[in-house]
Amino acid sequence: MQIVPSPAPRVALFTDTFFEPNGVATLSRQFSAFARARSLPLLIVRGSQQTRFTQDGSVQTQELKRGFASFALDMDLRCDPLLFRHKELILDRLREFKPDLVHMTGPGDIGFLALWLSHTLHIPLVASWHTNLHEYLAKRLDRALNVLPEKIRHGASALIENQSLRALLRFYKTARFTLAPNQMLVNRLHASTGNPSFLMHHGVDLSGFHPISRARNQDRPFCIGYVGRLTTEKNVRFMAEVESRLIAAGEQNFKFLIVGEGGQQKWLQTHLRRAELTGVLRGEQLLAAYNQMDAFVFPSRTDTFGLVILEAMATGLPVILAPETGQRIGIEDGISGFHSEDFAASLQLLMHNPALRESMSRAARKFANTNGWDQVFEHLYETYAGGIALSNRQRAEKVALV
Repeated sequence: MQIVPSPAPRVALFTDTFFEPNGVATLSRQFSAFARARSLPLLIVRGSQQTRFTQDGSVQTQELKRGFASFALDMDLRCDPLLFRHKELILDRLREFKPDLVHMTGPGDIGFLALWLSHTLHIPLVASWHTNLHEYLAKRLDRALNVLPEKIRHGASALIENQSLRALLRFYKTARFTLAPNQMLVNRLHASTGNPSFLMHHGVDLSGFHPISRARNQDRPFCIGYVGRLTTEKNVRFMAEVESRLIAAGEQNFKFLIVGEGGQQKWLQTHLRRAELTGVLRGEQLLAAYNQMDAFVFPSRTDTFGLVILEAMATGLPVILAPETGQRIGIEDGISGFHSEDFAASLQLLMHNPALRESMSRAARKFANTNGWDQVFEHLYETYAGGIALSNRQRAEKVALV
């Protein structure tokens, strides 16, 4: 078991999202719970519908009200370009808290505030990469421009993707060091920024997500599950193609159980013939939904990790992922899930082979058990200490050369 360094660094976490149904919000809430349970000093700065300060044990929270100028970036994320009106309040809060480092979770309104504050107060800035925003923007633009000729549409999307990636990398270069959820991104950030970059594992609440019972009644339809935002970049329309291929192959006794909301929800309701769409579920309802499923599909090719994949595996579900996603997460193909271009074929293997389902279920749970949140944050605190020490040495060496 890894041990949090003593004394633990005092961390100010600036996060654009906290209660919303997305991976960064889940990570932020779990970070807060970990710090509170271990009595570690943590200041959380986040957007809210009101400006207020609260404290719960060792965890302080400063909420900042987003005002009339705020606008929606997504169904569960907003941005206020005038958030800097709170800068004096946060300057005072940081001076009082005396953080050893500022950790920002992304380049939103809160992230830019963190960038300015950390440089103003000369506090080391750490930036974690959670979302491939450049790919998201490109896919949404490509969908929005579908009335244009394919060559023009793809050219515009590629331009937006390249330019937005360059802007993101310039933003992350301002940090002392960066964190990313997979080794491919770690390597890319290090090469692009010239600063140290480290792996920040993602985790799952093993007490909240666990198998209940998955003894299948053969008369019950085989349940194919998905949990997440129903948006273009998640590639959710692919599930209609999977359904068509299963039906064409003669499969009849199956259904989709789709948990989440988003802009593609109506399209899915119209084009899927064997699907139940539940909307967003939380807590015991979400656990119950996972435990109705017999397999979990995640067709996104843009996710850096996908926390819902670990949640599904923790309940004992075999997962079927796009090859890029499976490789990023480190799932062994054919052991705890499939990296597959042909989701329908992989699902058929699971439908007709109970022994394979059972062995994959055990392997999935075993994989999830190595990714509990305690291990994630213990490793993160070690990374904080090592990253600051390394960046300080590198800065000293540069000064000496001058």
